Amino acid sequence: MTNLEYPKELRKSIESLSNEESYRSVCHRHYPDQPMPSIHVLEEIVSLAREIIFPGYFGNSPTRPGSVQYYIGVNVEMLYEKLRQQIFAGLCFGCDDAEQFKIEDAKQRASQLAVSFINQLPELRYLLSTDVEAAFLGDPAAHSRAEVIFCYPAIKAITNYRVAHALLELNVPLIPRIISEMAHSETGIDIHPRAKIGHSFTIDHGTGVVIGATSIIGSNVKIFQGVTLGAKSFPLDEHGNPIKGIPRHPIVEDNVIIYSQATILGRITIGANSVIGGNVWITSDVPPNSKVVQGKFRATGFIGGDGI
Repeated sequence: MTNLEYPKELRKSIESLSNEESYRSVCHRHYPDQPMPSIHVLEEIVSLAREIIFPGYFGNSPTRPGSVQYYIGVNVEMLYEKLRQQIFAGLCFGCDDAEQFKIEDAKQRASQLAVSFINQLPELRYLLSTDVEAAFLGDPAAHSRAEVIFCYPAIKAITNYRVAHALLELNVPLIPRIISEMAHSETGIDIHPRAKIGHSFTIDHGTGVVIGATSIIGSNVKIFQGVTLGAKSFPLDEHGNPIKGIPRHPIVEDNVIIYSQATILGRITIGANSVIGGNVWITSDVPPNSKVVQGKFRATGFIGGDGI
């Protein structure tokens, strides 16, 4: 019995909340010696990755001659240790049977995955440099690439996405989704880490953008705020449950521009070099080199409020 004192009027609620039937579907069973992932540490991991990818912009990563390799080495060492621990926690979180889960094997697997991810950082830097360039060249209001890196929420969201996607491709559980949702919470840009996105990708303004898990986006694609690359209603299995794991989001080919509030649903293809106007609703394929816009507006004059 607990030594804590509480009003007797709370006893009924405590008993109800302690009933296993009430919490079974929302409770994570925690096994001994198996840590939980830490959102705080994962934020540190993304910050370290950002420091390494964009040296001189964030954190303690000066670029004086002769110092770059030292500081990158220090940051890589810290990144490896933190990431190794968080991947191990993710592997533990996915464990359903403590007796079958081999802790030492999981620790070794986490170390290997952390190394594999860090070895992808040069490629991630290249991809993100093309994203920065696309944002800079595509926005007349951008005064410099430094302004894009420092200030643009799209670069923050795309950085989180590319880090999360690389981890997910290594079959790291849970951690990629947490990392992508960090950026979603901060920027309002929702990119599922399973989506596939080519180089030179940019999101102008960004708030309200949704890119679903099975979306495929080519290179040199630009989208604006409020765009949804989503799914139509899910097909159901014989038990009435949604069938998961099937392609259900759009394919957007190279050199496409999608303007604000466009909604594109289902496993359809937006052909290369097309322009999708704002506020349109698309559920069928669009051929290459197309332009999809709303019908022309009709202007009507009112005198003294008549007709309103």
